[in-house]
Amino acid sequence: MLEEELRQAAAVLDPVPDELRQVALEAYALHDLDARIAELTFDSLLDALPVRGSGEVPRMLTFQAGDLTVDVEVSGDGLLGQVMPPQPARIEVLHGPRPGARLTADDLGRFASQAPPAGPFALRLRTGSDVVVTEWLRA
Repeated sequence: MLEEELRQAAAVLDPVPDELRQVALEAYALHDLDARIAELTFDSLLDALPVRGSGEVPRMLTFQAGDLTVDVEVSGDGLLGQVMPPQPARIEVLHGPRPGARLTADDLGRFASQAPPAGPFALRLRTGSDVVVTEWLRA
């Protein structure tokens, strides 16, 4: 009884903002119970030697999930990537609660997006019946 009264008081005095409730619902919708997590194995911001005198250098990322490797180049011009071993795949660029770009990898596993990811992002790949989600990174 007391717990219910406290819930009602909290709902009146400090309600959950509608935007936060929507973000929570959409974050849950992104959850894939059967998805494998692709771990970040290379990030040029952390692992590469700095290149002297170069302008804006694209960020190179490599993700690994078992035998599947995803190489991604992120720049101001967009996103380029390749799934290895080469195979067709459907890819979604996840940006939290916002709908992400939907990309398609060709038979060689190559995919591209003209829009660079903004803020935290991850990739969800569907290759046949397999679902793989990369770690989340800040663009």
